[in-house]
Amino acid sequence: MHVLYRNWRQGRNEIDLIVRDGQTIAFVEVKTRRLGPGGTPAAAVSASKRRRLARAAAGWIAGRPGEGREFRFDIVEVTNAAGGAPLVEHLPDAFRSDES
Repeated sequence: MHVLYRNWRQGRNEIDLIVRDGQTIAFVEVKTRRLGPGGTPAAAVSASKRRRLARAAAGWIAGRPGEGREFRFDIVEVTNAAGGAPLVEHLPDAFRSDES
């Protein structure tokens, strides 16, 4: 993967990472949580957050015709355990832009 942008903003919406993975452009949300009963970091990406990411991604795509033909939304989970190294997990194609 090749990082194209970090913390790309469109108005009030932000995309943590925009990366190229072969011919695919991935819009990546990075979510960090402590290990515990609160659920996974990916579970914290709410429907409203997914909609904001989709709007921002649509703006990025509209401003770059021909930049890519395949797009997806990924989540990178960072889980912090007390006294241990963070666990990082990449979830490619974690959700679709038409999901609510």
